[in-house]
Amino acid sequence: MNIVVLDGYTLNPGDLSWEPLQRLGRLTIYERTGPEQIVERARDAEIVLTNKTPLRAATLEQLPKLKYIGVLATGYDIIDVKAAAERGVIVTNVPDYSSRSVAQLTMALLLELCHHAGRHSDSVKAGDWAASRDFSYSLTPLIELSGKTMGIIGLGTIGKQTAKLAQAFGMEVIATKRRLPVGTTEDNVRIVELDELLRLSDVVSLHCPLTPETEEIIQRKTLDRMKPSAFLINTSRGKLVREQDLADALNEGRIAGAAVDVLSQEPPGSDHPLTKAANCILTPHIAWATQEARSRLLETAAANVTAFLAGTPVHTV
Repeated sequence: MNIVVLDGYTLNPGDLSWEPLQRLGRLTIYERTGPEQIVERARDAEIVLTNKTPLRAATLEQLPKLKYIGVLATGYDIIDVKAAAERGVIVTNVPDYSSRSVAQLTMALLLELCHHAGRHSDSVKAGDWAASRDFSYSLTPLIELSGKTMGIIGLGTIGKQTAKLAQAFGMEVIATKRRLPVGTTEDNVRIVELDELLRLSDVVSLHCPLTPETEEIIQRKTLDRMKPSAFLINTSRGKLVREQDLADALNEGRIAGAAVDVLSQEPPGSDHPLTKAANCILTPHIAWATQEARSRLLETAAANVTAFLAGTPVHTV
């Protein structure tokens, strides 16, 4: 089998082994592939693996040998799944490989909003502590999480991992979850309506998939339902948030802070409103990218290909 990886660098910048895929066929790896290079590079491939390089209907029409697309991620919106199905092309993804890592960054971002450890470290290194008249000083309010309420929008695998970490800090956790009645409890998390979650939460953390129903679920009217002291965290999908509305809420003091690992356009333009918003922490879509998570991703992607070659595909979408 001829296997082509279109954009392997993000998954494996050199700290992992491609051997699990190499043993399955003739493997060609490209670090990055531009839109104009896709057809040329994938023309002779029966199996194509892609992380963020899109495979739309017009592209698929030019790849007659293609039998299988493996998405090196959980989200698969970069693939025209309908067009692939019409051509008999199997599409798979890799679910749940990064749940613990994403939950970990969620809490890291929350702790940074509470303590601004990086800002205080920079201050010390700039000589501010050495010049201080006192043994201790703080540049921002310092916030204890115990007794606070975290509201999780989307209590799936990542949401549950995040809930466990929040509970370990002494937080009460409430959540929204499709297909669970309001008022029920799951893993010590009470299921509530969105309006109640926004009203009660000291921290709102997004962990729901991007769907027509959830796109821009965070916008002016929902931000206005949050406490002025509340934080918003997004480690899920950028388009869950109307970003100009969030920037306005931060700059006007209608919420206290935000931490965002994902944006609607990645990478963003230099004039993106959140890059200049008050008390807004931005990280470059790194929640999924621990070495441990990427190793699981690569192993599962290889297992997906193995199952396909055996005639029993798994993780199909």
